[in-house]
Amino acid sequence: MAKFWNFVFFQAGWFACVIGAANQQVFWPVVATLLYIAIHIWHSPRPISELKLLAKAGLFGAAVDTLIANLGFLSFENSWPSAYLSPVWMWTLWALVASTINSSLAWLRDRPILGAVLGAIAGPMSYEAGVRMGAGAWGANGQIGGLILLGLAWGIAIPLFFYWDRPTVGSGPLKNPL
Repeated sequence: MAKFWNFVFFQAGWFACVIGAANQQVFWPVVATLLYIAIHIWHSPRPISELKLLAKAGLFGAAVDTLIANLGFLSFENSWPSAYLSPVWMWTLWALVASTINSSLAWLRDRPILGAVLGAIAGPMSYEAGVRMGAGAWGANGQIGGLILLGLAWGIAIPLFFYWDRPTVGSGPLKNPL
């Protein structure tokens, strides 16, 4: 049941942030989504590891979106904190996606190729949906190029998030290799 609610809250956070951005009202959607993320981390079996994963995902996403926007393929509504960076509501969405890695997307853990394919398809589709809802626009360099770059980024992101979340020596019981 927890996986179901993780999926529901992921969808709710995504819609809240995108609709908020489209209407220049992102403060409360971001606060509510971050509150969910905090509760998610608190209830995680490994809260410190989960926090690290979500922070890395947020930074990765901020870098990817900033690069794609600065290359002229995408622009975002409500560009706080800077017109030169992707907006904070997008950082929140990247962390929100990472909150699904150990829950509703856990079934992809040992399937990196499937994760890459699904990321390469679903990631750009969510950006296209966000653009159509008014949370951004395709830049001067075009929609097709932007979708291709996003597909590459998301095809890397999902397996990368699982890689970042792998158990390390000393983090708990490891399987006997024999």
